[in-house]
Amino acid sequence: MIDFHSHILPKIDDGSHSVQESVEMIYRESEQAIKCIVATPHFYASKDSIEPFLERRNNSLQQLQEALQDDECAPRLYIGAEVAYFSGMGKADLLHHLCIEGTSVLLLEMPFCQWDTEILKDVERIVEKQKLTVMLAHIERYVEFQKKREAWNEIFQMPLYSQMNAGCFLNWKKRRMAFRLLKEIPDIVLGSDCHNLSQRPPNLLEGRTVIRQRAGEARLAAVDELGERILQP
Repeated sequence: MIDFHSHILPKIDDGSHSVQESVEMIYRESEQAIKCIVATPHFYASKDSIEPFLERRNNSLQQLQEALQDDECAPRLYIGAEVAYFSGMGKADLLHHLCIEGTSVLLLEMPFCQWDTEILKDVERIVEKQKLTVMLAHIERYVEFQKKREAWNEIFQMPLYSQMNAGCFLNWKKRRMAFRLLKEIPDIVLGSDCHNLSQRPPNLLEGRTVIRQRAGEARLAAVDELGERILQP
């Protein structure tokens, strides 16, 4: 099982505040039989440049790896980023450095507003001009902003992946919408979007249990198969 969205690296964003907290989060994931974790710290182009971000990310990763070096059973860590959309990013340089390790997949956090033509064109340029594969982060969080259904339909006509947070399947207010998305959108992977051990802990196993009960083993297997293909070298 793969957690495609986590803020598990220490002291780099609003996620884990210490190496020890990160280690405990990883142990929590391991207890849930998670084999791979994609570490996706926030990247905001309005606040940061890619090069210093990569340096901080590498330093954070090194600290965590040193703390885990004697644990051969810990899940494998892949490095990436949750890249917040910014205007013109379809023409931006160096985006490939923010992709999930070993892939050309960029985890993209879309803006929480009605998507317009400029936004959709930027995503299209990332796919067609930069030859990157976009993975839309936590797609369930955008639904309420898309009053113009054609924008929603247009982006999902592009060759991209979608990521959903396990938590939306655990929230009874959002559960119906979550299962509708799981039914309508084929290329979905799951993430915990964990930030800590209290308010936003690793919860992938809980979400998967609900999916298995409501959508069936075959749908969950399709999610897992897609995740494995994405991370294949």
